[in-house]
Amino acid sequence: MVDLKAKPFGLSQDGIAWVEDTLAAMTLEEKLGQLLCPIAGDLTEAELLACHVGGVMYQPTGAKELRGHYQALQSGAKIPLLLAANTEYGGVGVTTDGTHFAKPLGVAATGEDEQAYRLGLIACTETAALGGNWSFAPVVDIDNNFQSPITNVRTFGSDPERVLRLGRQFLRGADEAGVAAAIKHFPGDGMDGRDQHLHVTVNSLSAEAWDAAYGRIYQALIAAGAKTVMVGHIAQPAWAKKLAPGISDADALRPATLSAPLLGGLLRDKCGFNGMIVSDATTMLGFTCAMPRRLAVPECIMSGVDMFLFNVDLAEDLQYLRQGYEEGRLTPERLDEALRRILGLKASLGLHTRQKAGTLIPPESALNVLRCPRHTAWAKECADKAVTLVKDTAGLLPVTPKRYPRVALLSMESAGRAGDTGGCAAALRRELEAAGFAVEEPQDLVQPAPNAPKVEDVKARYDLIVYCFNLQTVSNQTAVRLNWKQFPACAMPWLTAEVPTLAVSFANPYHLYDAPQIKTYLNAYTFNEETPRAVVEKLTGKASFTGKSPVDAFCGRRDCAL
Repeated sequence: MVDLKAKPFGLSQDGIAWVEDTLAAMTLEEKLGQLLCPIAGDLTEAELLACHVGGVMYQPTGAKELRGHYQALQSGAKIPLLLAANTEYGGVGVTTDGTHFAKPLGVAATGEDEQAYRLGLIACTETAALGGNWSFAPVVDIDNNFQSPITNVRTFGSDPERVLRLGRQFLRGADEAGVAAAIKHFPGDGMDGRDQHLHVTVNSLSAEAWDAAYGRIYQALIAAGAKTVMVGHIAQPAWAKKLAPGISDADALRPATLSAPLLGGLLRDKCGFNGMIVSDATTMLGFTCAMPRRLAVPECIMSGVDMFLFNVDLAEDLQYLRQGYEEGRLTPERLDEALRRILGLKASLGLHTRQKAGTLIPPESALNVLRCPRHTAWAKECADKAVTLVKDTAGLLPVTPKRYPRVALLSMESAGRAGDTGGCAAALRRELEAAGFAVEEPQDLVQPAPNAPKVEDVKARYDLIVYCFNLQTVSNQTAVRLNWKQFPACAMPWLTAEVPTLAVSFANPYHLYDAPQIKTYLNAYTFNEETPRAVVEKLTGKASFTGKSPVDAFCGRRDCAL
């Protein structure tokens, strides 16, 4: 059932022999351990190796520290490990010393497919420099629902054709770097306005509409050689019912990670995927609440997932796999099929030959590629091309120190995913002051409030109000909205008819939904070292706006566009 000669493995007879010989020599404990890819967390290298895990992911940390973890694991492993990183935005996803290139939506806003290739190349080259070999990217979801709290800037936008083009370019960069990419999140996020981290979400398209959008993307990227597919805790009831006539509504709404029709019938048979399937994190509520975990863990593998991502408790999940195997709920045939794909992936990356040669971990000098001049120059160029003027119906631009010398800067930001550690407003303030503006961050503009300032007093103090929004798309939140009460120092925009006002979002592109009265609005998509500078250069007229929105920033509402 596993063709190791075909895409994406492409193994020689020697590679196939290594897979078969390795599989034949494995104990049951080694076989079950290979199915698991935990997040390291507090687990030591010795604990991970004792469980015979097939892969592992560390959260971003310093490059030398992480390289040491990788070296300890690979030097102690009987079978080389897959070392994974969530590199959606660049090398910053593997190490805090990496390049934060851009959010995918910012890449899409440049209008240049080459920028997606650079994202993939930077992300995976910097991953490989430490010894990593597996990228949990690119995201090929389609941002169809502006209320989704989890897709948003992580996607290449709402146009399936653009998502496909840019996803293919990311794969090209990953392949050049010698890193396996995981296209995600099958069967496709972005339809539901909710987050699979909190419950099962639903891709609600008809089977025909799914084929034309998500299906076209997956089939094309699989044909292009995608080595792994990450499956989300997302239901696709239309296809589940088409593949399994008579299936109950409850079973049709199972997450794809527990759906044999979606994994076998849709992903394997219809989309033609021969490579390795990995689940999304099984600590998400979309998985944990679908059925008791002691049943779900072996059921996930039996349904068609090859590698099981993350654990509530590593030892406990291993025990659940063992129980499922002993009780016949996970068959020997299905177990060996999954292992052939896991070992086949490792062989396709040359891990078995590099293990023999002692070259699984590059020399420390390889770390020089992290934030190298070429990567930082590319990040600067992407920021320059991505920043998008969504509207300026007030005719406010350009804003210069001569026209608007005194600026009130109001901010709403939260720490988020890799690289987004706060400080966006401070960075924007530095750039505004360097451009010649006198900037204050007032705390007293809130209205209604005791002792709220008089309108004329505010007009006498400030010539321009600038809102800085940096509300990140992160897991386990129900919405990404402008919640004024959560950030009391950020006065709601009650002065837009009194003082010239503009807003810049460095993350969520949809804030006009909550603040349509702001007439001058920019989307920068990413907060990194480059975007605040690019924003101020464009605001002041020193550079022109070239970014084009990859989504409907007006959220389908006429009032937001005015």
